[in-house]
Amino acid sequence: MTTTETTTQTTTQDVADALVAMWKAGRFDESGERYWADDVVSYENMPGDDMGEIRGKAGVRAKGEWWGANHEIHGVEIQGPYLNGDQFAVRFRMDITPKGGARQVLDEVGVYTIREGRIAEERFYY
Repeated sequence: MTTTETTTQTTTQDVADALVAMWKAGRFDESGERYWADDVVSYENMPGDDMGEIRGKAGVRAKGEWWGANHEIHGVEIQGPYLNGDQFAVRFRMDITPKGGARQVLDEVGVYTIREGRIAEERFYY
């Protein structure tokens, strides 16, 4: 392993640990403001939907605000982070009720790519 790889893994580990700690404390909005890159790209498993690909910090923030306004969150379990180079994955299990819908448990994996100590890309699998 080269010095660059060690530095990248350490930086990714530090960011991943900080993010997961914030998420477990319920500080989702604050974590995004702290760690999203200005040009972050967020991909959801929603082909053909405006939410499928969001670019930029303001857009990703708006997506989160929309999600929070349209779902009642009863609980969140977080597992991870699981690292690989400049990426890490986290498993989320969320007990939610969508507005006008039935209560359900979502099981989702987020994969995050870190560049220069910030989230450059996030992808969600569910």
